Amino acid sequence: MIKRRISRPVRIGTVTVGGDAPVSVQSMTKTDTRNIKATVDQIKELTDCGCEIIRVAVPDMEAADAIQSIKKDIAIPLIADIHFDHRLALQALKEGADGLRLNPGNIRDKEHIKKVVLAAKKRKVPIRIGVNFGSLPPDASSGLPAAERMVSIALEQVKLLESLDFDLIKIALKAFDVPTTIDAYRLIAARTPYALHLGITESGLPQTGIIRSAVGIGILLHEGIGDTLRVSLSAHPREEVVAGYEILKSLDIREHGPVLVSCPACGRTEVDVIALAETVSAYLKRFNKPIKVAVMGCVVNGPGEARDADVGIACGKGRGALFKKGEVVRTVEEHEFLEAIIQEIQDVMDSG
Repeated sequence: MIKRRISRPVRIGTVTVGGDAPVSVQSMTKTDTRNIKATVDQIKELTDCGCEIIRVAVPDMEAADAIQSIKKDIAIPLIADIHFDHRLALQALKEGADGLRLNPGNIRDKEHIKKVVLAAKKRKVPIRIGVNFGSLPPDASSGLPAAERMVSIALEQVKLLESLDFDLIKIALKAFDVPTTIDAYRLIAARTPYALHLGITESGLPQTGIIRSAVGIGILLHEGIGDTLRVSLSAHPREEVVAGYEILKSLDIREHGPVLVSCPACGRTEVDVIALAETVSAYLKRFNKPIKVAVMGCVVNGPGEARDADVGIACGKGRGALFKKGEVVRTVEEHEFLEAIIQEIQDVMDSG
């Protein structure tokens, strides 16, 4: 069982991050924040697939002004992503942002940061110190290894915020390089009590980005490090949300929607188990409730995996055994495989 690092919880709108709260899944809109309708529509789509906290880019004052209108039509907390200009953070707070992300790599004037922190303190709005390897300050402890440089910058910002009697803090230390990211989070986890936001930044297209993210985020989560996460992909943000939950599900940290177990197929397989698994997977997307479904193609692991699932089928030549809650409920002909397993899935979902 994973023993989570004890962190100090913060409240972002209606969602608690840290402490004993579930590891939350975040994403970031890829719309122009100034386009209020497009941004709201995307946030609603992400909410429907399980996104719990959303971040929006605030590149200018018009985008900051849009936050209030956006918040009126969404149901999840909104974080304003701020770079370069502290005045955008002040305006985002005025417009009702539930959280701020500040980058110490490009907002470095301590008086500017102080103004933002005091405004956030007044409104009890948390601040994420978001350190990215790609935007470290030019004088950032240049003689140290990358992970230590990132931690040094984060701790400097923590010290500044604490000096202003502000402790509604989250920290993120992201790099594209997975070992660097892991090292940075391990170091910071041992040196502060604050909640940690996990991610591998600029991880790429889904095929490779999900792998990089799963390795980096997964290792940290398995070590008990991390309170919230975002899988950053060059793709529609719903891909990020789905991937985030799959990482959590793979470690038995959270339940969210169906889990499909399917065999890879080999020379022993006597049916098109890949096509069957793909069709079942597509069908399962309509459900949000947890259910474990197994689609197996031979006698080696098929019966065991099918028996361990809520619903499973172990396919043989021309016939297959259909399992439900660990018991064989019937044997079906090959042309009935899909119809039979869908019927059992629907029965379980209806009864659950």
